[in-house]
Amino acid sequence: MKAIDIRNQTLLWTDLPSPEPKAKEVLIQVRATAINRADLIQRTGRYNPPQGASKILGLEAAGIVIQIGDEVTQLKVGDRVSALLTGGGYAEKVCAHEGHCFLIPNDWSFTYAAAIPEVFITAYVNLFEEGNLGDQGDAKRALIWAAASGVGTAALQLCQHRNIKVGAICSATKHDALKGLGVETLFDRKDPDLFTSLKASGRYDMILDPVGTNINTNLSLLNRRGRLVIIGLLGLADKSKQEDLPLGRLLVNRLSIIGSVLRSRSDEEKAAIIKRFKQDFWGFLEDKSIAPIIDSTFSILDAEKGHQHVASNTTVGKVILDIP
Repeated sequence: MKAIDIRNQTLLWTDLPSPEPKAKEVLIQVRATAINRADLIQRTGRYNPPQGASKILGLEAAGIVIQIGDEVTQLKVGDRVSALLTGGGYAEKVCAHEGHCFLIPNDWSFTYAAAIPEVFITAYVNLFEEGNLGDQGDAKRALIWAAASGVGTAALQLCQHRNIKVGAICSATKHDALKGLGVETLFDRKDPDLFTSLKASGRYDMILDPVGTNINTNLSLLNRRGRLVIIGLLGLADKSKQEDLPLGRLLVNRLSIIGSVLRSRSDEEKAAIIKRFKQDFWGFLEDKSIAPIIDSTFSILDAEKGHQHVASNTTVGKVILDIP
């Protein structure tokens, strides 16, 4: 099969061995995949795949099931699916656990479907399970950093459907796009008075942070028993930005700092999370009252241009790679 190989940090569309599905896996003929920040970091050698995962980039894909493992019961050959992956999406074929797949409606394009798995599952598990937001939790007010990202735009929409008040932080040039999602409280991440504005906006029950800096400020914005959920360390390339923890504030206000990743969780844990997500939100995706925000689409042959576009920090939502 053809797939993207990384050679001297260059993306090369070349021949690589085709994968074989394990007992609970399906083999998918990939028609579209998506670029995630993790891909940009992995290609530099700073983010290794979990043990046993494909070394090919790509954490989600959409396409057609062409082979099933011996113990697969939920899917059949010919099904149109999107899938959450531990790797391997930048390829003509990829294996996925059956519990990590979503049957997609016939009127969805593969481009559209590929924009859903990674960002919506990441947003869901960290908002509602780690962050304890919404009907099942006691938190009702959230602050989202990098709110115009794929995860951010998914998180904003999920919060809207749970009637959770949201503060969104992103570049001012992206504010109009987020207003289109119904977001009212917006902050410019480049504003020199950002933290003054944040503190004036009131306290939050949880904060979703993919950046990993400004821990002291984030904690100062939390209500008692609030939760800071850190899902990435994009801001810590500069080690001078690392901070000492304000342990006194943590103790007095009974705050929680939660580190969270999705990729390295077990197949069984991810399948259980996806099952709960389907029960809670899949119907809203099917009727398109919730939808992935797609910034742009590139051919897999132009994956390098796609990576450069994501790295430019000008995108709103997802960047997709179509595979002919």
